[in-house]
Amino acid sequence: MTIRINNIVLDIDDDLSLIKNKVAKKLKISKSEIPNLKIIKESIDARKRDIIKFNYCLELEHKNEALIVSRANDKDVKIDDSVFIEEVKPGSKPMTNRPVVIGMGPAGLFAALLLAKSGYRPLVFERGEAVDERTATVERFWSTGELNKESNVQFGEGGAGAFSDGKLTTRIKDRRCDFILSELIKAGAPEEIAYMGKPHVGTDILKTVVKNIREQIRAFGGEVHFSSKLERIIHKDGSVKSIIVNGNEIPCDNLIIAIGHSSRDTYEMMCREGIIMNQKPFAIGVRVEHPQSLIDINQYGKFAGHPRLRAAEYRLTHTSDRLDRSIYSFCMCPGGEVVAAASEENRLVVNGMSYHARDKENANSAVVVTVGPKDFEGTSPLAGMEFQRHYEELAYKVGGGNYIAPVQLVGDFLRDKKSTRLGKVSPSYTPGYNFRELKDCLPLYVTEALKEGLVNFDKKIKGFADDSAVMIGIETRTSAPVRIERNENLESISLKGMYPAGEGAGFAGGIVSAAVDGLKVAENIIKNFCPLNN
Repeated sequence: MTIRINNIVLDIDDDLSLIKNKVAKKLKISKSEIPNLKIIKESIDARKRDIIKFNYCLELEHKNEALIVSRANDKDVKIDDSVFIEEVKPGSKPMTNRPVVIGMGPAGLFAALLLAKSGYRPLVFERGEAVDERTATVERFWSTGELNKESNVQFGEGGAGAFSDGKLTTRIKDRRCDFILSELIKAGAPEEIAYMGKPHVGTDILKTVVKNIREQIRAFGGEVHFSSKLERIIHKDGSVKSIIVNGNEIPCDNLIIAIGHSSRDTYEMMCREGIIMNQKPFAIGVRVEHPQSLIDINQYGKFAGHPRLRAAEYRLTHTSDRLDRSIYSFCMCPGGEVVAAASEENRLVVNGMSYHARDKENANSAVVVTVGPKDFEGTSPLAGMEFQRHYEELAYKVGGGNYIAPVQLVGDFLRDKKSTRLGKVSPSYTPGYNFRELKDCLPLYVTEALKEGLVNFDKKIKGFADDSAVMIGIETRTSAPVRIERNENLESISLKGMYPAGEGAGFAGGIVSAAVDGLKVAENIIKNFCPLNN
């Protein structure tokens, strides 16, 4: 057990050493009785831009926890006995074949890690390349337009998040989150992610982290195979019997499907195999770029550029009663860049990415509008996916081909005018861009909702709808367009032994939540089966 101390506040120029003084005063003990003090959470309070403070939650081990908490008599001081229990008691049912994990995004990576550490020696198959080779392939695509449909920004070791900001913010409350952060740190992520209010790793560091986790999986007896695509699931009497990977049949009775939100051909295959899935809402829109300095000044005022402050972020939402749509910022990348994120030929989609330092000139974020089954054509479970494809094809054509992005300045977009020259912001999208009207590759209701949202956001961040801010089209991969239905045991309701997991299955929305879902699925297998070598 430990003592948890909340609401220890420092001014922006206070030295961190003052934390121990403030804790000692709150606990009514001497500083000498505080040998070890652990930061659990650090958040920035910038509600008043002229008075910026840091708020800390801390943890202290002490031999007299109960006495100290009682004597402090403070609502911000309590005993914390919450512990993540990594060990899950194995079940007794014999396992005929090694469990198989399809996909090495967060869900697949952490499912495989837990299975491996628990003695289950999983087989992991990833259609894309290992992260180093994948990086070279992606960079070649960005510079030449040469797309590898099997290994790209969406597919490969680390999943789509490996070429994004590596944000670890999550709104879910789950004991597994601490385990995930701990494992990321062990694998090379900065220790600060354990306590930062809005933690992120960054693409540059995340690549090393996923490699180290992969090697842990192998060290514990797992196998990891790249450039290995799931082509078919063989089943009999409602249960998984085997899978086909690269033309080879592999016996399998416990199959974790962690394919990510862009594995459209795999969705199509599962649909043909009778796997029950349904349409799911998501959001589409554009990337918007501003000078990072504009965001910093709006968030931090006179303290913008202070050495204690990181590049400022924002999260904006607006509901249009007129259009019955939500408009919101998504995957905001401070000091980042906009990247080409296509996974299919002749279809254009963009995403945002930041390195750990977040020190690029521009800030970017998706600004997206909710869409759902009422907007899709037909009743097919894959109608939302076809909706994405349709507008990605339009964006490709409007941009001029070869993954050149259509670009429009915000001021011109609001006035339905084609842009002819840049203002204060230079687009960071490397394959190139052409000035086009974005309304030509988006539904009318999305265009109208974006206009309303931009005007509203400008009231919250002055300059958000500045004439020279840049809009880059289009963003469509905010989340999976389907949900693969599963039961209370996290198995597919149509196929025993198949466990849909993570964002691609429709059960997560980010790195941490997807990793949590992967752990849950792995735990269910562990609870039911004993390891193969027992």
